[in-house]
Amino acid sequence: MKYKRILLKLSGESLMGEKQFGIDNNKINSYALQIKEIYKQGVEIAIVIGGGNIFRGVQAEEGGMDRTHGDYMGMLATMINSMALQSALEAAGVSTRLQSAIEMNKISEPFIRRKAVRHLEKGRVVIFGAGTGNPFFTTDSAASLRAIEINAEVILKGTRVDGIYTADPEKDPTATKFTTITFDQVYAKGLNVMDLTAFTLCKENDLPIIVFDMDTPGNLMKVLTTDNVGTLVHN
Repeated sequence: MKYKRILLKLSGESLMGEKQFGIDNNKINSYALQIKEIYKQGVEIAIVIGGGNIFRGVQAEEGGMDRTHGDYMGMLATMINSMALQSALEAAGVSTRLQSAIEMNKISEPFIRRKAVRHLEKGRVVIFGAGTGNPFFTTDSAASLRAIEINAEVILKGTRVDGIYTADPEKDPTATKFTTITFDQVYAKGLNVMDLTAFTLCKENDLPIIVFDMDTPGNLMKVLTTDNVGTLVHN
């Protein structure tokens, strides 16, 4: 394994699978089995999931809702996704803990850095819900922040696309893929990897990001064992 401790970032939209809204059980179970595969190899795994399949604060603002209010609603959406993934992982035999940036004592632990690290050391998958607990920050920013706090070696950003391209490959058939690219090159080319706050956090703390296709079963294991999956972003 190339990495001992990772943070896996999943988008909420990816959990929809073939649905238009909500959670596709087949998709979340597929993700759980991929995570179990690397868990059995002793990798220490933390996870952050978005909430866009249920609610997005930015979209709420466009409809006239207060942005702060909308962002808090989005944090609750990430908790629903986190609980769903926790259930799928535990059904697959993976020991997990869910920590929330907003206290929800009936369903999760509060986020405590030392406790999170201890869970990882004891072989538990730790899911971080409710973003950073603050409005105006995305779950990308939460993933970057938590990864730095727990001393993760890399952020694995699971998407529908198998890496970073010169343009959107779903719209431009001439787009070409980068196997590796530096943070500065991403800035210069104006490529969309993460929001700038999250991306800058990774650059300043020398935390590499690998963008890869999580929807292809087995890819998560390949990211940790080979060099030809996804795109590596580094300093």
